[in-house]
Amino acid sequence: MNGTLAEMHCTIDDMSPEVLGYATQALFEAGALDVYTIPVYMKKNRPGILLTCVCREADAEKFAALLLKHTTTLGVRKTVCETFALDRRIETVSTPYGPLRVKYAEGYGVTRAKAEYEDVARMARETGRSLTDMTDALTPYLHGAEEKTP
Repeated sequence: MNGTLAEMHCTIDDMSPEVLGYATQALFEAGALDVYTIPVYMKKNRPGILLTCVCREADAEKFAALLLKHTTTLGVRKTVCETFALDRRIETVSTPYGPLRVKYAEGYGVTRAKAEYEDVARMARETGRSLTDMTDALTPYLHGAEEKTP
C-alpha cells in the first residue's frame, strides 16, 4: 500500500499495563494499521512509554480521539509520512498436510513468500511435529501456488 500514512504518538508515564493493553487492542479494533510501544525516559528522568498508532492520514483525527479517550496522555502528536510497500496477495496451495495459505509480497525487485503461521501451527499440532520442522517440510510448497486450491 503506497501512499500517505499518519503516525500518532503520545507519551505515557502513569498507566497500568492492563489499561495500556486494552488501549492497544481498542486501536487495532478501530482499524489501526499498526500499534506499538517503546520504552522512553520522560522529564525528571521518569520511565514511560511512547505509544504509536499508525493509520491512514484521513483517519488521524479519529485515532487522536481514541488515544485521548483510552490513555492518560494529555496530547497526541501526528507525523505524516510516505510509505512504500510491496504488493501483497494470499494464495492457497495443496500439501500432504492439508491446504496451506501462502502470503506473497512483490515489488521494487523483491519477491517474498511465507506460509501463514496459523496454518503451519495447526499442521504442526496435528502431526506432532515442532513448528520449525513443519515450516521446513512446507518450504517446497511456497513457490508452487500457481496450482491453487479453491
